[in-house]
Amino acid sequence: MITRRWGLAIATVLLAVALSGLGVRAAGLATEVAVRNSVVPPGTARVWFLRQIDAFGAIQSAAPMIFANGSPIGRSLPGTVFYRDFAPGAYTFTVEPYGQALPTGQALQATLAPGTETYLQVQWVASWQFGYPSANWSDYPNTFGIVGMPPQLAQAYMRSMTNLGPR
Repeated sequence: MITRRWGLAIATVLLAVALSGLGVRAAGLATEVAVRNSVVPPGTARVWFLRQIDAFGAIQSAAPMIFANGSPIGRSLPGTVFYRDFAPGAYTFTVEPYGQALPTGQALQATLAPGTETYLQVQWVASWQFGYPSANWSDYPNTFGIVGMPPQLAQAYMRSMTNLGPR
């Protein structure tokens, strides 16, 4: 009797795990289809902004603003991707710092050509990488930065992210 109960419980758990995996795969396929069906309008360049789920709990709820040439584009949320179509030209991309209003000293320069797609990722970065003192556990001068990504890597990550569409 006990063996039969445990067998049923284990079977139920395995079924639940299998079904949840199907849901994750379906969400990934939906994002992949949305990305594939998204066409860059003629005469524009598309920039994708990604942010993976952060390993640090304190910053998980942070939603830093991304800027292009000083103008706000959209907030970066963990586990999401969105895009913006731009006129061709030179752009400087930055992201709002976290915590003590510490500037990142970091910017990404990009020249966008018509019909191209560029992939940028918002990351949690160590402040010492940008010339500021290193952090200890009582100080948090670490911040966000924005970096370029190879298309193949970005597209692989995008399959598991929530696509927020155009911003």
